[in-house]
Formats: sequence, structure tokens, C-alpha cells
Amino acid sequence: MEANVAHVERILAIFFGIVVFFVAVIALRNDWKSQGIENQVFKIMLGLLALGAILGILAALGILIGKGVA
Repeated sequence: MEANVAHVERILAIFFGIVVFFVAVIALRNDWKSQGIENQVFKIMLGLLALGAILGILAALGILIGKGVA
């Protein structure tokens, strides 16, 4: 039972990580030419969100090995 729950959690993490990554990249692409300090901060936040999504996907795939459930 616990193995099934862990597999479902990993599958959902991969799926939603991909969704978050694509939404962040599309928003970053649409906002790329905007000017102003607030927009620059927003671009940095979107880039970090995309990076976090990639790290989440890699962790769910088991590529980033750390202390956790095997």
C-alpha cells in the first residue's frame, strides 16, 4: 500500500512539475520585453519558478538522490 502511494505521489509530482514549468516559461516569454524594475523582479521570479519545477521533476524521477524514501 505504501509503495503504491509513493508511486502516485511521484507521478503527480512529475506531471505538475511539467505543468508549472511550461506555465512559467510561457509567462516569461510573454513578459520578456517589458521594462521597469517590478517587471525585472517578476522575470527573475518566473525563472526561479521554472528552475524549481525542473528540480522537482528531477527529484521525482530519482535523479537527485538525497535522504528520503527509496
